Amino acid sequence: MSKTHYTSNKQTGFTLIEIMLAMTLLSVMMVLLFGTLRISAQSWEAGEGKVAQVGEAALVYQFFRRHLGVTQPLWQDFNPELEQAFSFVGRSDALQFVSPLPASAARPGLQLFTVYLRQMGGGKWLTVSVQPFFPVAEGQAAQDEGVVILKHVNSFQVSYFGMDPLSGTSGWQDEWVDREALPRLVKIRIVRDNELYWPDMFIAIRAAADTADPEFSGGIEQGFD
Repeated sequence: MSKTHYTSNKQTGFTLIEIMLAMTLLSVMMVLLFGTLRISAQSWEAGEGKVAQVGEAALVYQFFRRHLGVTQPLWQDFNPELEQAFSFVGRSDALQFVSPLPASAARPGLQLFTVYLRQMGGGKWLTVSVQPFFPVAEGQAAQDEGVVILKHVNSFQVSYFGMDPLSGTSGWQDEWVDREALPRLVKIRIVRDNELYWPDMFIAIRAAADTADPEFSGGIEQGFD
């Protein structure tokens, strides 16, 4: 009597439920991975923006500290046909002062700086124009169209600390016009269009230090380190 042997081959595989569960887990992992990458990219962009903001603030502060801090108490008396006027003129949204440029500059010597906001397209740009304080020929100064030192500025506010000729007391004033002396301190407040915070800049005028009160004799200067 012969025996017949039957063999069965069992094939194993994934069920539909297992495949759907694996795909769901994979989708969750991909979402988490791309979410982490997006957060990292946003953090990187925010960090780069902060570094750029600090860099711009430092450059603007160094400009004012280097040039405004050494302004000279000079009179615009080079043209005998015009009435003499003090070279420093400070308004709430602009200021004019005389400061020297080093000998290594393309145009060395005393220069008349004018800092103001200029409308450019749909925004305002902080601009500085520079021209020789002494005329180059026959009382005509070389014109300067201005150089932009900061873009996207919402407001530019300037205050001046010194003696009020009317009250005879020292304090902060919105304007410094028709004076015969320099202010002791200049406070500059800049507000950007992106509303990022900029600390106020305080520039001490060195030429006015000799006539300052004892508490100001050491000089007061705050800003970006």
